[in-house]
Amino acid sequence: MHRHTFAFCLLLFVFCLAASAASRPRARAAGIPFEGAPGPLDAITDVAGVEVGHSTIISGEGKLVVGVGPVRTGVTAILPRGKESVDPVFAAWFSLNGNGEMTGTTWVEESGFLEGPIMITNTHSVGVVRDAVVKRRVDRSVPGDWWALPVVAETWDGGLNDINGLHVKPENAFEALDTAASGTVKEGNVGGGTGMVCFGFKGGIGTASRKVDAKVGGYTLGVLVQCNCGRRTQLHIAGVPVGLEIEKQPAQQQERGSIIIVIATDAPLLPHQLKRLARRATMGLARDGSTSGNGSGDIFIAFTTANPGAAGAADVSQIAVLPNERMNPLFDAAVEATEEAIVNAMFAAETMVGVNGHKVEALPIDRTREILKKYNRLQE
Repeated sequence: MHRHTFAFCLLLFVFCLAASAASRPRARAAGIPFEGAPGPLDAITDVAGVEVGHSTIISGEGKLVVGVGPVRTGVTAILPRGKESVDPVFAAWFSLNGNGEMTGTTWVEESGFLEGPIMITNTHSVGVVRDAVVKRRVDRSVPGDWWALPVVAETWDGGLNDINGLHVKPENAFEALDTAASGTVKEGNVGGGTGMVCFGFKGGIGTASRKVDAKVGGYTLGVLVQCNCGRRTQLHIAGVPVGLEIEKQPAQQQERGSIIIVIATDAPLLPHQLKRLARRATMGLARDGSTSGNGSGDIFIAFTTANPGAAGAADVSQIAVLPNERMNPLFDAAVEATEEAIVNAMFAAETMVGVNGHKVEALPIDRTREILKKYNRLQE
């Protein structure tokens, strides 16, 4: 082939890939009628100060060779106050079903604070990511900061990824931390969500947010998910049984996935209130159809950026606290943003082929819109 012809074909291929990505709108833009008012980005980064970064690892194809590939995995980092801050945040966690891992949570439970980033990766890479966060903290520590219990969570990507090849390295955790930024959050086949499957379709990273009415505080709440849960027949979108309506069924129907849900807010909440908030993610997950099967690790964590400096006060600290009676709008926001974040992950994720040629199809957006229209649920 002439080199100019080859170059043209390569450019055409890249253009087609870009066009394919551009043709996959976010769920709300595609007419999915979600409840609630989102923030300007409809992302966890609508909560001021929150930064998100990814490291995505994709290489190889064909037959699985452990230690070689194919590789479809990565790391995602959520920094509550951004890279420049070492100020802990009030936090709490909740396990809906414990067939999964989120390290560091016993100290979150005991202390009421999250003292660093939240990292998400694949099941067999939790250790290396945890150690990388410790190393980063040691390398950049201030006097007296001599220990760390990082929060690192996981979901299983072995259907597409050479998970036993242990391809995530410390450098990937560093990349996710170093590239973390405010603004638009990449979704779908990125970071820790690269090799994930959700409701029988390609899953991954998704995010959404809600803005509480100014009359009840005007607070912002954002959610980020790494979704790898559910069976196709369970999938509901905006109350519509989309999974049942789509005829083609994947061979694997057993529930053996997981989901990690991170909730951020700027509302002034104490740890016990944040645990109440984390529990509400359960209802957003259920709206999309999951019943949290035996093999699913469904683990949630919530934090607030309110009350900066509370952890490091030298004496009695005065903090703001929202009364329990005023939490209902935040409960609504957590449910609504969780529901939307999961659907956003599937809308963004593209078809992927992984180990042994295993192919996981992307959620067909046009077909989904047709189904919602049939049920009079599409917002044109």
